[in-house]
Amino acid sequence: MSEPIAALATASGMGGVAVIRLSGDRVYAIADALTRLPFPPSQRQPGTFVYASLYGENDEVLDDAILLFFRAPHSYTGEDTVEFHVHGGQIVPQKVLKRLWELGARPAQAGEFTKRAFLNGRMDLTQAEAVADIIAARSTRAERAARANLQGCLGETLSPLYEDVLAHAVQVEHLLDFDEGELPADFFSDVIERLSQLAEHTKSLLATWHESRLVREGALVVIAGKPNAGKSTLLNLLLGYDRAIVSDEAGTTRDTIEETFLLDGVPIRLTDTAGLRDAPGLVEREGVSRAKALLEYADVVLYLIAEPDSSEPPEGAIVIHTKADLVAPPHGSLAISVHEQPQLARACVCSVLRKALQLSAGETAHATLANERQFALLTNADSALQEAILAFKKGEIGYVPAAQRLRAAAEALGDILGRTYSEDLLDRVFSTFCIGK
Repeated sequence: MSEPIAALATASGMGGVAVIRLSGDRVYAIADALTRLPFPPSQRQPGTFVYASLYGENDEVLDDAILLFFRAPHSYTGEDTVEFHVHGGQIVPQKVLKRLWELGARPAQAGEFTKRAFLNGRMDLTQAEAVADIIAARSTRAERAARANLQGCLGETLSPLYEDVLAHAVQVEHLLDFDEGELPADFFSDVIERLSQLAEHTKSLLATWHESRLVREGALVVIAGKPNAGKSTLLNLLLGYDRAIVSDEAGTTRDTIEETFLLDGVPIRLTDTAGLRDAPGLVEREGVSRAKALLEYADVVLYLIAEPDSSEPPEGAIVIHTKADLVAPPHGSLAISVHEQPQLARACVCSVLRKALQLSAGETAHATLANERQFALLTNADSALQEAILAFKKGEIGYVPAAQRLRAAAEALGDILGRTYSEDLLDRVFSTFCIGK
């Protein structure tokens, strides 16, 4: 992993400046050959920079650039690193990269810079995954949650938990050499109490997954109902602009319309659907079919009713009576009037969505799980701890299975942090990264 690698660290395309990152062994020899300065990069101090021309093999000036110098272990990757700040666009960065490859570097793989940072001890695996989460964040709330994990919030929560579980596993395996009569009288009650406390920590962290997933991935909210129930009007109100055509003519919306808006930092995929009825036309029937299919996958279904309706709403749907200014809604029902009180109607629907999605007020300041991998491993660790507790309650015959389950819990926690890993695991994690990271 120490061979020199190079890649564009900024987005390709038109721009004032492009940053090219070069990391690994021999990077300063490569920088010397590329710049030909009388006081070459290899002799310069880390944390400094220099303005220099970059040369091709035939003394062609490729570009004028700013070079930044980093020395191991004080760099992003933990290796010697040089950054080249060149002009942006399509041509110049590719010319410089091609020259770096000619001088001995190779193209970096997806996420390879961050992978090297992990392998060189610059960050744990939760921090490495947080790098990708920051780049993929779709809201300020998601970016702040990812940054908290990049700063070590999740790792600092899990590390002592891992160490405690591992210590208990070692202790139990050591006690297998003792006879039951040699153990302290309160041994079983003490170990069960300590393991129960550890299990409480895993459960509290598992409880963060629901909201964390919504913040990162968003929620699908489907607006359904019969024709002219006010579905498109509500969509436009929540978005804050006229996205869907609104008309008194039934069947105006014949296909699904999906747009995204942020609710307390959570991306909401808001979907307007064709009115649910026995449609007369082929196109509208297809729209109704698509609407019914979406109902099965939605996180929340808002079922709108504009007038007395004897039909049953979809199971689990939130029923909202619209046009409350024109038709008196049933007593105790949820009712809004978009035309008479649009802001109140919007606030009411947003409140309903917060409750349905179980969103907490404000932003999360504590450690949160960031992806399915972490959630699945922590679930395994929690199950293993529960099984170890049950095994201890059986007395001496539970020693061996308890020790095995504690080892399994420690391994799962270690996998989250990257204390234990395989090449396959790292390939799966870092293959989702962009090349420059």
